[in-house]
Amino acid sequence: MKHLSLILVSYHLYGQAGILPDSTISPKDSLRKIQLNEIVVTASRIPENVLKSPVSIDFLDARQIRLSAQPSYFDAIENLKGVQLLTPSLGFKVYNTRGFANPTNVRFVQLVDGMDNQAPHIGAPIANALAPSDLDIQRMEIVPGAASALYGLNALNGLVQLITKDPFTSTGLSVSQKTGVNHVNDALSSAKMFSETSLRYARRIGSRLAVKVNLTYQQGYDWIARNATDLNPNANTSLGLTGTGNPGSDLVNNYGDESANRRTLTIGGKKYVVSRTGYFENDITDLSLRNLRGDIAVFWRIKPTLTVSYRYKAATLDNVYQRTNRFRLDNYVLDQHGLTLESPSVQVRAYRSRENTGNSYNIRSMAENIDRSYKSDTQWFADFTNQFTASTAIGQSVTDALRQARTQADAGRPQPGTAAFNEQVATLRDINNWDIGAALRVRSWLYHVEGQVEPTRVLWSGFKQKTGIDLLAGFDYRRYAVYPDGNYFINPDQSTDHNLIYDKTGGFVQASRSLFGDKLNLRGSFRVDKNRYFNARINPRISLVYSPVENHNFRASYQTGYRFPSLFEAFSNVNSGGVKRVGGLKIMSQGIFERSYFRTSIDAFQAAINADVNTNKLTTEQAIQKNKGLLRPNTYTYLKPEQVNSIEVGYKGLFFTRKLYVDIDFYYNSYQHFIAQVEANIPRGKNPDSLAYYLADRSQQDRYRLWTNSSTTVYNYGSSLGLRYSAGRSWVVSGNASLARLARTDQGDGLEEAFNTPKWILNLGISNQALWQNVGFSVNYKYQSSFLWQSALATGVVPPINTFDAQLSYTLPGSTRTPAPIAIKLGGTNLLNRPYTTFTAGPGVGGFYYVTVIATAL
Repeated sequence: MKHLSLILVSYHLYGQAGILPDSTISPKDSLRKIQLNEIVVTASRIPENVLKSPVSIDFLDARQIRLSAQPSYFDAIENLKGVQLLTPSLGFKVYNTRGFANPTNVRFVQLVDGMDNQAPHIGAPIANALAPSDLDIQRMEIVPGAASALYGLNALNGLVQLITKDPFTSTGLSVSQKTGVNHVNDALSSAKMFSETSLRYARRIGSRLAVKVNLTYQQGYDWIARNATDLNPNANTSLGLTGTGNPGSDLVNNYGDESANRRTLTIGGKKYVVSRTGYFENDITDLSLRNLRGDIAVFWRIKPTLTVSYRYKAATLDNVYQRTNRFRLDNYVLDQHGLTLESPSVQVRAYRSRENTGNSYNIRSMAENIDRSYKSDTQWFADFTNQFTASTAIGQSVTDALRQARTQADAGRPQPGTAAFNEQVATLRDINNWDIGAALRVRSWLYHVEGQVEPTRVLWSGFKQKTGIDLLAGFDYRRYAVYPDGNYFINPDQSTDHNLIYDKTGGFVQASRSLFGDKLNLRGSFRVDKNRYFNARINPRISLVYSPVENHNFRASYQTGYRFPSLFEAFSNVNSGGVKRVGGLKIMSQGIFERSYFRTSIDAFQAAINADVNTNKLTTEQAIQKNKGLLRPNTYTYLKPEQVNSIEVGYKGLFFTRKLYVDIDFYYNSYQHFIAQVEANIPRGKNPDSLAYYLADRSQQDRYRLWTNSSTTVYNYGSSLGLRYSAGRSWVVSGNASLARLARTDQGDGLEEAFNTPKWILNLGISNQALWQNVGFSVNYKYQSSFLWQSALATGVVPPINTFDAQLSYTLPGSTRTPAPIAIKLGGTNLLNRPYTTFTAGPGVGGFYYVTVIATAL
């Protein structure tokens, strides 16, 4: 957009900002040259002063990113106030704001130059796989909280806009080489090298045509997830078998020992819960990281105020990714074509994204089916039972007998690194059925067209002069198309020769007016969206900004947000380890909701049977009759859209002759119809009198995981404070603190989406870009409090995080011989190399140390 070229130099490191006019700035204090009357566009879809934005907004620009101790802009945003960053992989990081986080964050939108860069079948971005390179980033703008009134689908928790450089104004050749090392002093791995090479070339051809090309190649070795905490510690407590002696353990990052891989064995009149052995993630998974991405763009200025641009972006990716399970992405391909028409008052944009998961596979299914490839579950548990019986018959202790039984049952089991193991991996990764294989084979497409117009800017300027009202209106249409692979997706409407189609359309109107000599600005937005499976959704936003005196601005807003179910939530059809995961639309799950029983009640029923047999000496039949009242029918039903109502108030202001900048906000949210999963089983038998007997036997029931809505209304609230002080002589001290709390009552139905957010996040930073001649530095400290993480894969407490990041930079001045300045940046994150995790089942993140060299030729 033309107005993006108006963006000035940065406001401050890590997103805290201040405004200092040039007349007050010492020539030796260039870092105080901060412009908080900078233009931002994401909060309201129109250019506006960041101080007077009607909702909270933060941003980073290229200069701040260079000063950041983080190795890339994608990492640097972690230090903005209120931002939580999840790290499922070294090459895959996920933003979230204001709670309810998960590694597949379908409630948070990521735009690149206005275009959604999500993976279509997931409904969320594959992190920075298709994002711009560090060399091409002009700035990032992040809006925490609901933004559905203007952006529609999925903008429930917030959105980030990545804005790239204009080839008309940023020309020439730039090259960057980043070299790093991780896994230093790691007991699970030797130190590994990391490399990222980037190139950007932009050229202006005459006054009307410009082109740019970007290319980035990244390779390294991923962080390792090896949490051995037992998720099923009480399986055999009635027998006194706990800790490492528990034969029914389910270790967090060991796959193949989950519920689908366990049985209750009756041996010697007692009931033992026993799981298969499984494999740890790093024993069966390629942890190498590779990402090749690039883009080409052509811009044509039809006239000074009208530009047409075409962009093409593509990426291939090999790394670890997480949603309900952990996945290895291998030869994953994502690309996007986009066409944009921009003028001061009209914007029209159309784009198409394509996704192909290539040779990717489900790590859990891989582990389960390697175990089953050499010995079926039936045979394995029979061998276990026979050996346990034989061992106890000759007087071995129960603990020793259990150990011997597992050793005997595992005889012949493929071992990681052997030829037999590798051959089995190669076979299973090509079988597209997770009950017997592990392949992830999805091909999907996203088609999107949108437009917006400011009629009062040009066409209806007379209306604005008479009324003082500014108008903005827009529309959008989106279509998802998925090839039915027969495992992950089917087409419930037509034969598998036709693609599955899921679409929606919507539009909005926004009006604003300034009053009392521009001291008060009122703004209202109204949006309507329609999906073929749901009624129209109406989403309003009302806001005001009051500026009683210069440099002091108060804001307040009320808005709603929503999201329709993602493709996977609506249409999934996955067989995985004996569990069928089914989309929540009626067309997918009719008849399942009505006939199923909660798995939680079935588990409690079976545990009670075991306890009565083991401790109270009842027969199995007596225990079934005694405890059948524990069984509960499934009371949930088909999916509805998810909604949030949000109230926010805030303040931005300057103190001490504009040296201290303060930004504070408070919010309160009410969520309804959380989209979540419920596990429920259907008895296979038809005799209603035998229902309890069917549900007491795993082999006599079909297991389902269904997408549905929580019936609980959930409330959360929070606040954040950002401070930045320009101390003179280029010294800048900044900090922010964020509070996030869940206000959940005891009447919760248990399906409320997990909050998964720390109570406190704190960032403190100090920097000086001109410490001595051309040398600059920055240091950042981050604290994150411990919190409860809940997910279908694993639940546990995430320990607190305390990390230091730092960088030292040097810029070689240009000369006649070397006109291109060369910048060198030496830095490290988690400098003390104390591994931490950002969520349960995620990898341990250790120290990462790097040097970056950037050469720029005009």
